[in-house]
Amino acid sequence: MARRCDITGKGVMRGNNVSHAHNKTRRTFRPNVQRTSLLSDALGRMVRLKVSVAAIRTIEHSGGLDAYLLKTPASRLPQEARRLKRRIEKKIEAGAAEGQTT
Repeated sequence: MARRCDITGKGVMRGNNVSHAHNKTRRTFRPNVQRTSLLSDALGRMVRLKVSVAAIRTIEHSGGLDAYLLKTPASRLPQEARRLKRRIEKKIEAGAAEGQTT
């Protein structure tokens, strides 16, 4: 299972442990990625994603999954999040078009 956030793209980084004697040993920095379900208001259902805890806090601060994805430029999102953003945009456009016809 890849340790990569589906929303931010945050993944494993590598670096060094540096001791007091300045000895360096390789180590990895793993993101805190959780498998969670987030509610999409536009889609009207829960969406299961692997998301870092930092991304969950950012999504909640933005006002939910839909608000976060709509305000974030597609160039900053990974492929999975871009697909989800397109689905949300299409659903919102369909709802707006349906509202205009009545």
